Amino acid sequence: MIALIQRVQSARVDVENTTVGAIGPGLLALVAVQPGDDESRTKRMLERLLGYRVFADEQGRMNRSLADTGGELLLVSQFTLAADTRSGMRPSFTRAATPDEGRRWFDRLVELARAAHPRVEIGRFGAHMQVHLVNDGPVTFWLETP
Repeated sequence: MIALIQRVQSARVDVENTTVGAIGPGLLALVAVQPGDDESRTKRMLERLLGYRVFADEQGRMNRSLADTGGELLLVSQFTLAADTRSGMRPSFTRAATPDEGRRWFDRLVELARAAHPRVEIGRFGAHMQVHLVNDGPVTFWLETP
Protein backbone atom coordinates (compact mmCIF):
# COMPACT_ATOMS: atom_id res chain seq x y z
CA MET A 1 0.00 0.00 0.00
CA ILE A 2 1.21 3.46 -0.90
CA ALA A 3 0.11 6.81 0.50
CA LEU A 4 1.20 10.24 -0.62
CA ILE A 5 0.41 12.44 2.37
CA GLN A 6 0.23 16.21 2.41
CA ARG A 7 -0.10 18.38 5.48
CA VAL A 8 -2.93 20.74 4.65
CA GLN A 9 -4.69 23.79 6.01
CA SER A 10 -7.77 22.54 4.16
CA ALA A 11 -8.71 20.05 1.44
CA ARG A 12 -11.82 18.85 -0.33
CA VAL A 13 -12.87 16.39 -3.00
CA ASP A 14 -15.55 17.19 -5.56
CA VAL A 15 -17.35 14.73 -7.84
CA GLU A 16 -19.59 16.16 -10.55
CA ASN A 17 -19.46 19.63 -8.93
CA THR A 18 -20.54 18.27 -5.54
CA THR A 19 -18.25 18.15 -2.52
CA VAL A 20 -18.09 14.57 -1.22
CA GLY A 21 -15.41 15.08 1.45
CA ALA A 22 -13.80 18.11 3.08
CA ILE A 23 -11.44 18.77 5.97
CA GLY A 24 -9.78 21.63 7.79
CA PRO A 25 -6.23 21.36 9.14
CA GLY A 26 -4.82 17.85 8.92
CA LEU A 27 -3.66 15.36 6.32
CA LEU A 28 -4.75 14.60 2.78
CA ALA A 29 -3.73 11.02 1.93
CA LEU A 30 -3.80 9.82 -1.66
CA VAL A 31 -3.83 6.01 -1.36
CA ALA A 32 -2.96 3.23 -3.81
CA VAL A 33 -3.57 -0.43 -3.11
CA GLN A 34 -1.11 -2.92 -4.59
CA PRO A 35 -1.37 -6.65 -5.28
CA GLY A 36 -0.71 -8.59 -2.09
CA ASP A 37 -1.95 -5.88 0.25
CA ASP A 38 -3.78 -7.42 3.17
CA GLU A 39 -5.10 -6.75 6.67
CA SER A 40 -1.67 -6.33 8.25
CA ARG A 41 -0.46 -3.89 5.58
CA THR A 42 -3.70 -1.93 5.84
CA LYS A 43 -3.38 -1.68 9.63
CA ARG A 44 0.26 -0.65 9.32
CA MET A 45 -0.64 2.09 6.84
CA LEU A 46 -3.24 3.43 9.23
CA GLU A 47 -0.68 3.43 12.07
CA ARG A 48 1.63 5.47 9.87
CA LEU A 49 -1.08 7.88 8.74
CA LEU A 50 -2.15 8.60 12.31
CA GLY A 51 1.31 8.45 13.86
CA TYR A 52 3.66 10.02 11.30
CA ARG A 53 5.11 13.15 12.88
CA VAL A 54 4.66 15.99 10.39
CA PHE A 55 3.11 18.69 12.60
CA ALA A 56 5.11 21.27 14.54
CA ASP A 57 5.66 21.08 18.26
CA GLU A 58 6.22 24.12 20.52
CA GLN A 59 9.77 24.52 19.13
CA GLY A 60 8.58 24.40 15.52
CA ARG A 61 10.01 20.91 14.89
CA MET A 62 8.01 18.22 13.09
CA ASN A 63 7.39 16.18 16.20
CA ARG A 64 3.60 15.80 16.42
CA SER A 65 1.31 13.38 14.62
CA LEU A 66 -2.25 13.64 13.37
CA ALA A 67 -3.33 11.70 16.46
CA ASP A 68 -1.44 14.18 18.68
CA THR A 69 -2.99 17.25 17.07
CA GLY A 70 -6.51 15.93 16.55
CA GLY A 71 -6.26 17.05 12.94
CA GLU A 72 -8.58 15.80 10.23
CA LEU A 73 -7.89 13.07 7.64
CA LEU A 74 -9.06 13.00 4.04
CA LEU A 75 -8.52 9.63 2.31
CA VAL A 76 -8.64 9.56 -1.49
CA SER A 77 -8.09 6.45 -3.59
CA GLN A 78 -5.54 6.99 -6.35
CA PHE A 79 -4.36 3.87 -8.16
CA THR A 80 -1.99 5.91 -10.36
CA LEU A 81 0.46 6.15 -7.45
CA ALA A 82 1.28 2.49 -8.12
CA ALA A 83 2.25 3.19 -11.73
CA ASP A 84 5.52 1.84 -13.08
CA THR A 85 7.18 4.82 -14.78
CA ARG A 86 10.69 3.43 -15.10
CA SER A 87 10.69 3.19 -18.87
CA GLY A 88 8.84 4.38 -21.91
CA MET A 89 6.50 7.31 -22.20
CA ARG A 90 3.32 5.73 -20.87
CA PRO A 91 2.76 4.44 -17.32
CA SER A 92 2.09 0.78 -16.65
CA PHE A 93 -0.38 -0.12 -13.93
CA THR A 94 0.69 -3.71 -13.34
CA ARG A 95 1.81 -2.71 -9.82
CA ALA A 96 -1.73 -1.54 -8.92
CA ALA A 97 -4.36 -3.83 -7.45
CA THR A 98 -7.40 -4.78 -9.49
CA PRO A 99 -10.39 -2.47 -8.94
CA ASP A 100 -12.15 -5.07 -6.76
CA GLU A 101 -9.08 -5.67 -4.61
CA GLY A 102 -8.37 -1.93 -4.47
CA ARG A 103 -11.90 -1.16 -3.29
CA ARG A 104 -11.77 -3.94 -0.68
CA TRP A 105 -8.58 -2.70 1.00
CA PHE A 106 -9.31 1.01 0.58
CA ASP A 107 -12.73 0.49 2.19
CA ARG A 108 -11.07 -1.46 5.00
CA LEU A 109 -8.58 1.38 5.55
CA VAL A 110 -11.50 3.81 5.80
CA GLU A 111 -13.33 1.53 8.25
CA LEU A 112 -10.26 1.21 10.48
CA ALA A 113 -9.53 4.94 10.28
CA ARG A 114 -13.07 5.89 11.27
CA ALA A 115 -12.89 3.53 14.24
CA ALA A 116 -9.57 5.00 15.40
CA HIS A 117 -9.83 8.73 14.60
CA PRO A 118 -12.64 11.20 15.21
CA ARG A 119 -12.68 13.06 11.87
CA VAL A 120 -12.19 11.07 8.64
CA GLU A 121 -13.55 12.11 5.25
CA ILE A 122 -13.17 10.32 1.92
CA GLY A 123 -13.34 10.82 -1.81
CA ARG A 124 -15.39 8.47 -3.99
CA PHE A 125 -13.65 5.27 -5.04
CA GLY A 126 -13.35 4.92 -8.81
CA ALA A 127 -14.89 8.31 -9.57
CA HIS A 128 -13.34 11.14 -11.55
CA MET A 129 -12.53 13.54 -8.71
CA GLN A 130 -11.24 17.07 -8.37
CA VAL A 131 -9.01 17.38 -5.33
CA HIS A 132 -8.55 20.89 -3.94
CA LEU A 133 -6.02 21.57 -1.22
CA VAL A 134 -4.01 24.20 0.54
CA ASN A 135 -0.72 22.44 1.31
CA ASP A 136 0.76 23.69 4.57
CA GLY A 137 4.50 24.16 4.21
CA PRO A 138 4.50 22.65 1.64
CA VAL A 139 4.88 19.33 3.43
CA THR A 140 4.50 16.14 1.39
CA PHE A 141 5.70 12.60 2.13
CA TRP A 142 5.56 9.22 0.37
CA LEU A 143 4.68 6.31 2.68
CA GLU A 144 4.75 2.63 1.78
CA THR A 145 4.02 -0.53 3.70
CA PRO A 146 6.46 -3.33 2.95
